[in-house]
Amino acid sequence: MKSLSRWFLYGLIWVSSVANSAELSQVQHDKSSVSFGYKQMGVAMDGKFRKFVAKLNFDPSKPAAANAQIDIDLASIDTGTSEGDEEVAGKQWFNSKAFPSAKFVSTSVKSLGADRFEVAGKLSIKGKSVDAIAPFTFKPQGNVGAFDGTLLIKRLDFAIGEGPWADVSTVANEVQIKFHIVANAAPAAAAPKK
Repeated sequence: MKSLSRWFLYGLIWVSSVANSAELSQVQHDKSSVSFGYKQMGVAMDGKFRKFVAKLNFDPSKPAAANAQIDIDLASIDTGTSEGDEEVAGKQWFNSKAFPSAKFVSTSVKSLGADRFEVAGKLSIKGKSVDAIAPFTFKPQGNVGAFDGTLLIKRLDFAIGEGPWADVSTVANEVQIKFHIVANAAPAAAAPKK
């Protein structure tokens, strides 16, 4: 019975430490990633973006006060081939010379229970903005936390793939954007010297 009480006490301490954890606000970009998946001619394909900047403020005990923003450098796309990268950066796809970045800005965050949350916001690509919702999980480890989520978009809502590429039987309209963001709490400010 003592060992059961001890484990219960440890569990309460762990839950309390998560609930009272510091706000996570410093993104570790070297440990984070933004990738995507889609279907081309019915075959699953994937890729990633090599450059992006993420900003967030998240306290798991106060999700409603959280906010996040991700800016993706569209020219940093990695489709797996240099030809594919050049094609997708071109005018019929991202037109990254005229529209160099995609941006997601949160408008609300809510808890779905346990370690699951949902962030709503505006996604802007190629001068077009749409409302978007992304469910995500949050896994805390001390003062560090990992956010893993998926945002499902329709590429034609943003005119991604114009002309002959607008045919969704060739390249599917649905694209999954996946994010893995690792962040830690800002270091405590040093006390002023007297």
